[in-house]
Amino acid sequence: MAELKSVVIVDGARSAFGRGGRGQLVATRLDEAAGTVVRALMARNPKVSPWLVEDMGLGNVMGAGELILIGANNVAHLAGLPAEVCTFDTNRQCGSSMETLHRVAQSIMVGATECGIALGIERMGRSLAGGPGGPKTRITEFNKDLAKMNEMQRNMAPDHSKNFSVPFPDAILNANPITSMTQTAQNVAEVYGLTREEMDQFAVESHKKLAAAYDKGIYKDEIIPLEIETPVFDDQGNWLPDEHGKKMIFEQDECLRRGTNIEGLGGLKTVGGIQSFTGSDLRITAGNSCPTNDGISAALLMSEDKARELGLTPLARIIGMGVAGVKPQVMGLGPIPSTNKALRHAGITSDKIDRVEFNEAFAAQVIPSCKELGISMDKVNVNGGSIAIGHPLGATGARLVATVAHELRRSGKRYGLATQCIGVGMGISTIIEAM
Repeated sequence: MAELKSVVIVDGARSAFGRGGRGQLVATRLDEAAGTVVRALMARNPKVSPWLVEDMGLGNVMGAGELILIGANNVAHLAGLPAEVCTFDTNRQCGSSMETLHRVAQSIMVGATECGIALGIERMGRSLAGGPGGPKTRITEFNKDLAKMNEMQRNMAPDHSKNFSVPFPDAILNANPITSMTQTAQNVAEVYGLTREEMDQFAVESHKKLAAAYDKGIYKDEIIPLEIETPVFDDQGNWLPDEHGKKMIFEQDECLRRGTNIEGLGGLKTVGGIQSFTGSDLRITAGNSCPTNDGISAALLMSEDKARELGLTPLARIIGMGVAGVKPQVMGLGPIPSTNKALRHAGITSDKIDRVEFNEAFAAQVIPSCKELGISMDKVNVNGGSIAIGHPLGATGARLVATVAHELRRSGKRYGLATQCIGVGMGISTIIEAM
C-alpha cells in the first residue's frame, strides 16, 4: 500500500454569521453568498487554479430553502469553478462541515485527489419561502418508536472508564435518549456539578473576547464581506419577501453583544421545557447557550507535495482526526472521546495543544470536556466562541478548523485542536500543526 500523503490547509474563510430567523442574512440566498465566499477564497490564492480543484463537499443539516437540493453543485457553479469539479453534500448534524473537511482530506491522503474544498452552509429558523420555520418534519411514526429506542439505550451501558472521570446517574442515562439539546446540557451540568454562575461567566468571557478580537481586527483575515439586501419585517417579526431593504456590507457577526455581564445573564429565565432528572436546579439559559444562525464557511485543502510544487505557504497540516459516540442524554461530552482518538492519530498528548476552537453549543459541555481532556481554559476560544460568534450548525465545523489555523499563524503557536459535540450523541475533532 502506498504511503498516506500529508494534507494541508491552504486557507480558510467564512461569512459573518447572521442571527437565525430575524437576522441580516434572511433575504440573501446562501448558495449565492457561498459562491461569493468561495470565489474570494480562490482569488486570494491565485497560485491555485480553479482547474486544480477536484472535489467540493457541502456540510448542511436542515436543507432549508435554496439548500434543499444538491447544494454543493450549485455553489460550485455560482463560484465559477469548472464543470469537472465533483461535488457532494453530507450531514453529520452539527459536525457536518468538519466531516466534509475530513472526507476531502481523506481523499487527498490516499491519493485519490490532490485538491478540494470543504464547505459549510446553514440557514436556521427561516426559509426563503417566507414566514417562520423551514420544512416541517413528520414525526408521528418516529414518536411511536421512541419507547423502543429508549429501551435499547438502557441496554447499551457506556464504558465510563474510557473517557469520563465521574459516574452518570441512572436517572439521566434512563431518560428519553432523543431529547432537546438544551436538556442534554442540563444533564451534563448536573453530572459535573456546574453552577449557573460558572456557565454564565463563561458566556460573558466569550462575548468579551470576541469584542476584543474585533477591536484588534483579528477576523479580517477570516471573514469575507458580503453585499446583501437588508430584510424587511412586519410588526410581528415576519419577513416580507416582496419588500426590499437597503444594500449593505455584512461583515460582523450579528450575535455579538458588547457589554454582556454576569448581572444581565443572571436575570434570564431558564430555557422552557427542560427538567432535572436528579432533583437539581435548572441552569440552562439562552445566555449560556449558543444562538441560532445563518452562515457560510469554507476551507481549501491540498496535498503538501502539491502545495510545495506551487510555492504555497499553507496555514497548517492536518495531523489528527477523530469521531466518536456517547449516550444521547449527554451528547455534549462527545468531544472527549473524539479528541482522544484524534490525539492518538496525531501521536501527541493533550498538553501539547496550544490553541483550541471548541464549539460553544453550551457552556455546560465545554467546561467539563476541557477538564476531562486536561486542556487549560486559557487556550480555548481565545478570540471568542460560538456563544458570541454563533453556531449555524453545518457551517460551524469548517469555521472552527479555519479559525484555529489562522490563530496558530497569528500567535506563532504549533498545535491546534478544533472540536465540537454533535446532536444525538457524537463528537468530532481535528488536530492541525502550523507550518
